[in-house]
Amino acid sequence: MSNEENTKQEETVQPEQPITQPVASAENKVGELVSSFLSLKETNPKVFFGAIGGVVLLVLIISLGGGSGSKPPLSGPVLKDLVIGQRYSLKSANAYDPVATVRLVSTPGAIAAYDDTEVADRNGVCQHIPQGTPVSVLEFADAYGKQKTYAKVRIEDGECKGNEGWALAIDIQ
Repeated sequence: MSNEENTKQEETVQPEQPITQPVASAENKVGELVSSFLSLKETNPKVFFGAIGGVVLLVLIISLGGGSGSKPPLSGPVLKDLVIGQRYSLKSANAYDPVATVRLVSTPGAIAAYDDTEVADRNGVCQHIPQGTPVSVLEFADAYGKQKTYAKVRIEDGECKGNEGWALAIDIQ
């Protein structure tokens, strides 16, 4: 073919028209379905409201149905079975900061009422013990229906060696 013939063929080809017919027919079908469903409300309300109730019930069943897969168990701090007279080290179960300290108090229940807003409480001698400090367990106190919730410890090393105080048993590893 020559260039003239190609040019003539290009001139005879008409530009494409946008396709609106399938889109319009889909809109018409959706409109027909909605109008027939709404007319069902006038002609047979029991079926209309029954269908709505069925859809709502199906959505509730799907959303409230649990998965069949097994869920991994939650992990948390492991409680050791502490023994009186044994040596352990202090480790705060709730702190990720290695410089965090473990609070020792004079009575077992005082930990629950702990408030360090006073400067003296934050800077008190032998109240905030660094993690990793070796301690010996002297006795236990039960609380909240659990045995061995608090442990009385004696510090075995450092500048507070020989001091005693109560700590949460979970903070003794």
